[in-house]
Amino acid sequence: MHDIQAHGLLQPIVLDRSGRVLDGRGRLTACERLGIEADFVTYDGAGSDIYSLSVNLKRRSFTKGQSAMITVKARATMGYEAGPPSGQEAGPEGGRDARPEKGPTVRDIEAQLGVARAVIGRANVVWQHAPDLVDSVISGAVGLDRAYETAKEKKAQVDSAEAQLARLRKEDPDLATRVVEGELTLQGAWAERKARQEEQTRQRRVATQLLCEVLPSLAQVRGSDTFALYDPQFAPPGRAVTRAVIAHAATALEEIAAVWKERDLP
Repeated sequence: MHDIQAHGLLQPIVLDRSGRVLDGRGRLTACERLGIEADFVTYDGAGSDIYSLSVNLKRRSFTKGQSAMITVKARATMGYEAGPPSGQEAGPEGGRDARPEKGPTVRDIEAQLGVARAVIGRANVVWQHAPDLVDSVISGAVGLDRAYETAKEKKAQVDSAEAQLARLRKEDPDLATRVVEGELTLQGAWAERKARQEEQTRQRRVATQLLCEVLPSLAQVRGSDTFALYDPQFAPPGRAVTRAVIAHAATALEEIAAVWKERDLP
């Protein structure tokens, strides 16, 4: 204000086509308080929101990484004001009246801010996958490259989790549903899946051993006089071969034959 009082308004207030202040809100306020007539110019280019953002970013000593992160944050939140580093007060030239007409494209940002697309792309990855680091990048506490590497690791973890969930949906839909509903963690679901598989393997081993002990022995006595020599008095307690047992055994053999045929086993 003192500078304007001593020398007058040296830099005009920039408006968009509708009369909104894009740059110079602080200077305009000073002129109004001092009773000095302000000079205005109209920004007639494309992307007035980007113009406002670029003016404020260039006015401050931001790195390319900080500028890209500020731009991405502003674009995502639909407020393209270039905020100061975290913990500082906004200056009078903040361009607070500027509001976006539409979201800027990467080409717009690259052209007006001089920030390469690759840098903007990295800032986008940080915004999407490591939002907790956004303000640290803007303040300069964490470099964009470092934040980007962290964001890539988190993205890889998310991608891996999504792939694991998709596989779980295919292999065990019940467990996948419990994960989606929050009843199980993905890690817990896979642990339960592993336990189920181990139990199934144990059951297959027991069943195989039992059949391999019983059926080959039964097949070997076929056509011999073993059946005629059977004497109930020598049967172990609770294991006598009765007609009911023989009927059940015959049914079991039919079931075995059907399963072997279905599975195309030799």
